[in-house]
Parts: sequence; C-alpha cells; structure tokens
Amino acid sequence: MAKTKTAYFCQQCGYESAKWLGRCPSCGEWNTFVEELVSKEPVANSANFFSQEKAAAQRVDQIAFEQQPRLNIENEEVNRLLGGGLVLGSLVLIGGEPGIGKSTLSLQLALHAPSLKTLYVSGEESAQQIKMRADRLKGDGSNCYILSETNLENIFTQAQQLKPQFMVVDSIQTLFTNRAESSAGSVSQIRECAAQLLKFAKQTGIPVFIIGHITKDGSIAGPKVLEHIVDVVLQFEGDGNHAYRLLRSIKNRFGSTAEIGIFEMQNSGLREVSNPSEILITQHDEALSGIAVAAMLDGIRPFLIETQALVSTAAYGTPQRSTTGFDVRRMNMLLAVLEKRAGFKLAVKDVFLNMAGGLKVVDPAVDLAVAVAILSSNFDLAVPSRYAFAAELGLSGEIRPVARIEQRIAEAEKLGFEKFFLSKYHKGIPKTKHIALIPTGKIDELTREVFRS
Repeated sequence: MAKTKTAYFCQQCGYESAKWLGRCPSCGEWNTFVEELVSKEPVANSANFFSQEKAAAQRVDQIAFEQQPRLNIENEEVNRLLGGGLVLGSLVLIGGEPGIGKSTLSLQLALHAPSLKTLYVSGEESAQQIKMRADRLKGDGSNCYILSETNLENIFTQAQQLKPQFMVVDSIQTLFTNRAESSAGSVSQIRECAAQLLKFAKQTGIPVFIIGHITKDGSIAGPKVLEHIVDVVLQFEGDGNHAYRLLRSIKNRFGSTAEIGIFEMQNSGLREVSNPSEILITQHDEALSGIAVAAMLDGIRPFLIETQALVSTAAYGTPQRSTTGFDVRRMNMLLAVLEKRAGFKLAVKDVFLNMAGGLKVVDPAVDLAVAVAILSSNFDLAVPSRYAFAAELGLSGEIRPVARIEQRIAEAEKLGFEKFFLSKYHKGIPKTKHIALIPTGKIDELTREVFRS
C-alpha cells in the first residue's frame, strides 16, 4: 500500500510545504497555499509507458543531428507563430479566457490538416458535442480521431494504438494520472500530467497541443512550472464584443516571440486575417472629424489602425477622461503636452478615445495619431483619410522617432496613403515613390501642416 500524506502547494508556482504558509517563499504571493493528498510511491496499477534507458553525457561535437522538417498544419497564422511549422516532439500550450475560441482553434487545426493523422482528446466535451462543432467548422474529418477521456494512462494507451502524427489535449486542467492521488485540476495533478505529456512527446516525436485555462488576472491557471515545462506558450486574446482575436507568442523555443496572429470569429470558425490594416480602417462616405490613422507595430508585424477621439465641453465642471484600447494615463500626459507646449485649452473638456477593432495598443508610435485625432475633434476639422502618422510625443512637445519606420511606411504605401507624418530626427529617412513623407520636429509645426487647409 502506498504511503500517503498531505502537503500544501502554492497554486501560483507549485512550491510544496509541509504546513500552511500565508506567503509563498518562492514567488512571494499571498494566500495561495492549498492542501492536497500526495503519494510517496507510484500507484501499483500505474502502467509505465516510457523507456527507462539511462542517458549518457555526450560531447557537443559528437552529437548526431539531422535537420527535421516541420509539420505544416495548414494555417498560415499559426505556422508563422510557431516559427515555420510544428516541431516534432514539441509541447505547445495555448491559454485564453473562456469562450475566446481555444477549443474552436484547436479543432479547426485538426480538421483543416487532413494530411496529418490527429488525435483530439477532450476532457470537457463528449464526442457528440465535438461532432456538432466539427460540422459547423466544415473541415475534413477523415483523418481526425476523437477521444473523450480524462485518464492520462488511457490516453497514452489509445495514442500507442493509433500512432497519430499530431495530438490535441483539451484541457490540461481536466486530466488526472494515477501517479498522483489529488483531484483533477490540482497543482500536483497539473504538474504531473504536464511532465508525462512532455516525456510522451519527446520519446514518441508526436507534437502535443494542450489547452490551459487562465485565472481572473489573465495568467494561465495552475503552477508556474507548467509554462516552464512546455516548449511554446501561446496566449489567445480578444474582446467578446468584437469579432477579432489575437494569438500572441509569449514563449517559443523554436522561433520568435515577437509575432502575432490575427483571426476573425465567424459562424464557420476562425478566419485568418492576412491583412489586418484593411479591417482596422473604416471606409467613410464623407470626411469625419476626430479620426486619425496610426502606423503601429505589434511584435514585428506592422499594420494601420484608426484612432477615434471625441472632445466636448464638460457638462458637470469636472472633465471626464475615458479610453478604450489605450492607456488613460498616457492620454492624460498627451493632453497636458498639447495644453502646455501647443497652447490648446483642453483642461475643461471631456475627452473620449477609442481604438478601432477592440485592440489594446501599447506602441508609443500611436501618440501622434492620438494627438491629431483629439485636435481634429476639438476643432471639428476632418483629417484627410489618406494621412498616416507614426511618432512618439515627448513631454517637451518634440516629435520623437520610433523603431522600424521603414516597415510602417511600406504598409501605408501599400494601402494607398498619400502622406506619412514622422519625426524629422530619423536617421536615413527612406525614399518612396507613391507616398509623401512629412518630417516634423514639434507638435505645433505638425498642427499647422495637418490643419492648414
């Protein structure tokens, strides 16, 4: 009989303690310890699916290595995020809020890659429920196998019989293994299941795609060791009120973490958005005030986004400041710069700011477009729709240069913009054929240039 005992685990980082602690000595978080049953010895009926060969140390120049081709999962956005495809034997974790589309994306990957034999394991839905979603996604299910199971040993047994080329697990929090006696979703179960899945992927060469839930603060639920174990961590972001979703690479051992993928949620599943600039710029029948287009970067991907501002007289004496998709403190700083350095009286005005598409913008290059949109609404003068802006606004009113200006200009030129406003302090401003570059150094100079007509 296995010797059992109870121990306390930190839900944030997985630190184990013999007694309850108010503050975790490992990660410093408060009130994160929970009591769980642990087993000192492996359970007798727990099958061993992995070889027990002892590894020997090798010199680097003696290690045999062959470049292996990556698996193409027939999705350009995900392939690019992974660094060119799925690496054999890799463990990929995707997290996101409930209802954001994690299960839809995973099943869509399995259905839209009929050349790969795929095992889709679900611990949250029955096979009939997955079949209903598969019919809606309209993919090719001839090479996709569904398994509704939560016991990890049974999953490995099915995988050994089926020998898939790609495996999806939805989700890691629903799995349990006989090697740990606590309930599914506990720290010890998540840690043990993740370790077993990693060993399975490395020894069989089958890439495993696992889904993880997130906590209310946006981090992936379970111990932090889960994110350390896996090879790739993808975060699915988006607003339930908008159709667009962002898939962001947080960790990637086989590629860059500066990539993002953009999808549009439709009735038939997630559609890849190859040119996000076209969906983030609204086509207007007439010129409207309070709108300016910013050339921004998310990671290393450039696209244009529409900034919308509304400035009105404060009705109750205290002006309101409200933003959607932009830091309200940074907007307050830009308003102070416009008032102090350019002489625009905005202290008694209500200012509302919105980023089109429900995206959250952190690129400082959007500063210039935000300032122009605010002034446009304040003057009630429309900015020509073929103007684009990319620069950071300093506290002294100077227009500062931003990174990768060539990519921003190329994106605006590709979409047919006529003028591009940037900082005159850029070194080596590139020459263009179809778009006029307007370098400026101060916010008052920019204002005269934009609104002189």
